[in-house]
Amino acid sequence: MSKMVRILFKDGKEIQVEKGTTFEELAEKVKGQGEYPIMLAETENSYKELASPILHDLSAVRFIYLNEKDGMRVYQRSATFLLVAAAKRIFPGRHIIVNHHIAGGYFCEFKDDGLCSDENIQKLEEMMWQMVREELPIRKEVLSVEQAMELFEAEGMLDKKELFKYRRTSTVNIYRLDEAKDYFYGYMLTNTKAIQLFKLIPYAHGFILQFPDEKDPSHLKTFVPQPKLSNIFRESERWARILGVDTVSALNNVIAKGEIDELIKISEALHEKRIAEIADQIVEKKHIKLVLIAGPSSSGKTTSAKRLGIQLKVNGMKPHVVSIDDYFVDREHTPRDEKGDYDFEALEAIDIQLFNEHMKALIEGKEVEVPTFNFVTGKREYKGNKIKLTPDEILIVEGIHGLNEKLSYAIPAENKFKIYVSCLTQLNIDEHNRIPTTDTRLIRRMVRDNQYRGIDPEKTLAIWASVRRGENKNIFPFQEEADAMLNTVLIYELAVLKSKAEPLLFRITRQSPYYAEAKRMLKFLEYFLPMDTSEIPSNSLIREFLGGSSFQ
Repeated sequence: MSKMVRILFKDGKEIQVEKGTTFEELAEKVKGQGEYPIMLAETENSYKELASPILHDLSAVRFIYLNEKDGMRVYQRSATFLLVAAAKRIFPGRHIIVNHHIAGGYFCEFKDDGLCSDENIQKLEEMMWQMVREELPIRKEVLSVEQAMELFEAEGMLDKKELFKYRRTSTVNIYRLDEAKDYFYGYMLTNTKAIQLFKLIPYAHGFILQFPDEKDPSHLKTFVPQPKLSNIFRESERWARILGVDTVSALNNVIAKGEIDELIKISEALHEKRIAEIADQIVEKKHIKLVLIAGPSSSGKTTSAKRLGIQLKVNGMKPHVVSIDDYFVDREHTPRDEKGDYDFEALEAIDIQLFNEHMKALIEGKEVEVPTFNFVTGKREYKGNKIKLTPDEILIVEGIHGLNEKLSYAIPAENKFKIYVSCLTQLNIDEHNRIPTTDTRLIRRMVRDNQYRGIDPEKTLAIWASVRRGENKNIFPFQEEADAMLNTVLIYELAVLKSKAEPLLFRITRQSPYYAEAKRMLKFLEYFLPMDTSEIPSNSLIREFLGGSSFQ
């Protein structure tokens, strides 16, 4: 007689199943309880793949659906593996590279540029759909690190072989789909039949693997070309080639050889060169009097603005910084969000009319008394802070709405220059596992929140979803309106942040609702060798988060 195990769901329901039942089989028993397909299971704040067997009683069980962040990650990862497997069928021996996220999907390319024709991309998509119809299993196999490295070498995946040279664990999870064998960082679906929505779109020198819309996963995300952002990513890839570091294993090799000092110097020089180029653009336009800088959380806007100010001074200009925060409306007039809380990130939280009146007057050479916002009383105050611009002075305004034309509607286009600042990671774990820009920014913010604001890492994780919603509403839709873009990522920074972030993440206990996320990020940071920070200059952007910045 088979042994039964007890399953207690998070919503209080309880059932019994045979020991060895998989979470996928359990999901069949509760089918219809969610609007979207089930991607993953959660029990006691730990995630389980649907293929995992249930071997003992479980509590706090729930399923994670496609419309959830972690469910979408599983879907995107599985669709990526399907792409790799399809390419192996029709282009054996050729390698797909999965790069950055853009325009609703992953930008991908072949190592051999000649393969990225519209005809070949169409053949690749048709093969992916054929493999979906074949309902092919995706199987996980546990290998020793030595076996995995032998497999990677045989498959020509030298980037993966090098990656696991530095692994401390003794085993590696390998996934198999059709003839493809690969390593993926994170959980996977069990069968190609679950991958029911995707599209390949020719784009630039490669193509985009398009995914379902996070807001409505029953439809593909609307494809909107982003040529300016695409150019910045291409520039980042060029930087990576200059540095000879495009994967984590390449970075680890540099650290292990003791050659990190030169990498730091070249990375910082590339940053400074780009900032100087933007300053030159501003000066060349001659009539620019207002520079608006915007970007998502922890993108390094503050240091970028200050370094830009220095480069403008080199060009004979005198920058004057104006804080958009000083133009907040009085607290009682601040709009509220759907939960009834003050929405300080809403455009309406700013007195747009007063801001435009002041900026316009300053550009016209008039004297203006700029307000100061008192965050304790929630009121604007006037303390005699009067400004009058001389012909060689220029205003720099940093704020999340800087790219939105509504913020500066009264300022003529010829008098303003918009800069989008973001942390666009050019480093990948390997050719098929990308590093999300969001993860880099979250680690930056967690370290800074704890170091400078005394904020516990669990609280940073708790508010991150809200921060991201604000970015999606107020920043990302306006990216392409920028006159210039600045990528603030430093190719070595995660190796630096690792030693600061890991102790913070270890504070988050199994009882926390953010335990699974902390565990995911700890696993991610395991890939990096730590590095010494002594050679990082005091004006480096990463010092804004690490400490020791000369701009503090």
